[in-house]
Amino acid sequence: MTPLSFDLFWSMRSPYSYLALDRLLEIRKRYEVEIHLRVVYPMAIRQPEFFTVGVMKHYIPYNRLDTQRWAEFLDVPFRRPIPDPIVQELSSGIVANDQPYIYRLTRVAELAIQNSRGMEFLDQVSRMMWDGKTDNWHDGDHLAKAIDRAGLDGQAMLLQAVSDAKKIDNAIGVHERAQEQAGHRGTPLMVFKGEPFFGQDRIDLLLWRLKQHGLVVRS
Repeated sequence: MTPLSFDLFWSMRSPYSYLALDRLLEIRKRYEVEIHLRVVYPMAIRQPEFFTVGVMKHYIPYNRLDTQRWAEFLDVPFRRPIPDPIVQELSSGIVANDQPYIYRLTRVAELAIQNSRGMEFLDQVSRMMWDGKTDNWHDGDHLAKAIDRAGLDGQAMLLQAVSDAKKIDNAIGVHERAQEQAGHRGTPLMVFKGEPFFGQDRIDLLLWRLKQHGLVVRS
């Protein structure tokens, strides 16, 4: 019998994605369900004006308050990455034209997916970036070692992220179009049988729906 599955759209810059990580990994471990990870570029890359239009003036301060609150509630180690994967002036919301981190980071995530180690990649790399134990995650061999711990070749993948950038971005673009078709641009976004569940606070609702369709505990 083919197990149930759902798509998981993920941004490497999204704090809410990181806050969802442990619960999604637990679902994958406990139940007969496949998670099809689909990494996308953050909203700051796809729609940088999102942060600067007048109606969004409270978005950044509220986001920072709410994510810290959720981390405390979930008892999840949490600190925003140093440096932020997106170069952005937080006081104004303006996103810099030069982005030295997010493209490589997202491309290696896509390569991990292509090598069937996407969730393992998130377990190591997202945790290394967000749990507060690693400063300057982009520097030295922090990223390569985290990729290694996911069962991949970190140095080789970082090189491939540069040499195959266009091909990888084409694959990411497929995910982004699928996300649009699912009906939401935010992350984390879980999509089960065409039904979107947006946000780390919708995981219980997703689990309820999966159980309605016969989700079973792994033997």
